[in-house]
Amino acid sequence: MTKPSSQFTCTECGWKTIKWVGRCGQCQAWGTVVESTNDIGQLARLAPVRVSDARSARPITDLPETEFLRWASGIGEFDRVLGGGIVPGAAILLSGEPGVGKSTLLLEVAARAAQGARVLYVSAEESVGQVRLRASRTGALTPNLFLAAETDLATILGQVDAVEPSLLIVDSVQTVSSSMSDGLAGQPAQVREVAATLIRVAKERNLPVLIVGHVTKDGTVAGPRLLEHLVDVVCHFEGDRQTSLRFVRALKNRFGPTDEVGCFEMTGDGIEEVPDPSSLFLSRGLAVSGTAVAIALEGKRPLPVEVQALVAPSSTPNPRRVTNGVDGSRLAMLLAVLERRAGVKLADKDVYVSTVGGVRLAEPGADLAIAIAVASAVKDLAIPHDVATFGEISLAGEVRPVNGARQRRSEAQRLGYKTIIDAEASTLREALRLAQSAASTPRERELDAAF
Repeated sequence: MTKPSSQFTCTECGWKTIKWVGRCGQCQAWGTVVESTNDIGQLARLAPVRVSDARSARPITDLPETEFLRWASGIGEFDRVLGGGIVPGAAILLSGEPGVGKSTLLLEVAARAAQGARVLYVSAEESVGQVRLRASRTGALTPNLFLAAETDLATILGQVDAVEPSLLIVDSVQTVSSSMSDGLAGQPAQVREVAATLIRVAKERNLPVLIVGHVTKDGTVAGPRLLEHLVDVVCHFEGDRQTSLRFVRALKNRFGPTDEVGCFEMTGDGIEEVPDPSSLFLSRGLAVSGTAVAIALEGKRPLPVEVQALVAPSSTPNPRRVTNGVDGSRLAMLLAVLERRAGVKLADKDVYVSTVGGVRLAEPGADLAIAIAVASAVKDLAIPHDVATFGEISLAGEVRPVNGARQRRSEAQRLGYKTIIDAEASTLREALRLAQSAASTPRERELDAAF
């Protein structure tokens, strides 16, 4: 008889080795390598199983198309991210930083869904009294919403049998433990066992399950990466805690697209969806120098974002470059292109660039708005509020087209922007001339024709 051979496997990524090590050689995680037995002789004796006609493989063209029957959660922005609604039997993972509002959002989802069905909200981090207090503040009180404070997986399954809900919410998976696995709650083996059991219950009962997951310091989902592979949908709830704006993005979705973004606003009464966030990122004052509007693309949704720039003479050998909501290295490159390709002198000036509303512009489509805002601040010429821009600037001073140009232009026209500066202005100099033409009176254009 063949003797079983021992090997060691990483519980995070599945990396295998013939001897124990304290750190995984692939994912570099500590303490995740455990011993496993591989019975080679038994695997060699494994015989093929005869497949019945009902389970035999067929051409994909002969298989009927399956239609997922979604039901609305009651929050349109959340349904947008999910692809139109919640699919029965789907396992949805919601991750986010502590304090960003994950529990508040899911409590609102539970209250809306409980208007027509039973919902079980299991809180493994807060007591029932704490959840009840938050529900009173946010107006999420409804008889069909059942609360339970449990950390044992078997007890949670008992609650599911007793309530028979149409939606299950578990907050969070890192604080629930199972007696079927060793270790404390939150360890990789426990997280994997708890998530696998909840997902199995979801599939067997056709019960949608919303699971809250913690994130690490670098913003990724905590626990084994297998957790993200097991679930059907991975949503990330993000936002700066210093501002009220929140975004929900789908990082994985087996039932819909992953390029949709839901916009929410945190208020004193809870969280509110923002169906049209166009006015959140624009100032409402008079037009002043150093401002420009960029049509940014968040998922499939074009949003107008105002970029503000301030340029002041510098008394130091190294002028300051300060950004808020804009990548600092990207700004440094744009300032070099402005000075070298457009003749805008910035070597002896401090430059400050910021966005309105706390939004972060990370896409190259905002390059043109940043450049126009800086040039406007240098020239001390105000760009009117009805001018919108989008385009990427290359090191050669060219304005390159960006993805979603048709959507951006349509949204700008819908919002009433009369002048749109994009890649049709082939060079940065031409784009700056168009911006000045929109800002200047005919007399001013005669006196100073170009930047």
